[in-house]
Amino acid sequence: VQLQASGGGLVQAGGSLRLSCAASRRSISNYAMGWFRQAPGKEREFVAGISWSSGATDYADSVKGRFTISRDNPKNTVYLHMNSLRPEDTAVYYCAADQVDLSLILVVRTRTSEYDYWGQGTQVTVSS
Repeated sequence: VQLQASGGGLVQAGGSLRLSCAASRRSISNYAMGWFRQAPGKEREFVAGISWSSGATDYADSVKGRFTISRDNPKNTVYLHMNSLRPEDTAVYYCAADQVDLSLILVVRTRTSEYDYWGQGTQVTVSS
């Protein structure tokens, strides 16, 4: 599966952005999906994840209540809605995919090592 992240940009603190991750070559309907970010000089960190069924989500503590992950399986796309953005949210944001057994309805992956496929990243810059 190929992943293409988009929607990043420059926004003022308190603003909003919606990131999209479009998948191609195969359906992501049986993939757990996630968003990660990496700031300069820092390790890549988990931001949000969603099970293949959309029945479960998980978020990093730093974004809970501000970010929402969602997916549209017929459109083969995953979204990250980001509100109340802060300068510390500035990073390159990556989407990732992990194929899972369909019995794992509520499984959300939170570690980089659990994902097999990665998009190229989209830059989000939040100015103060």
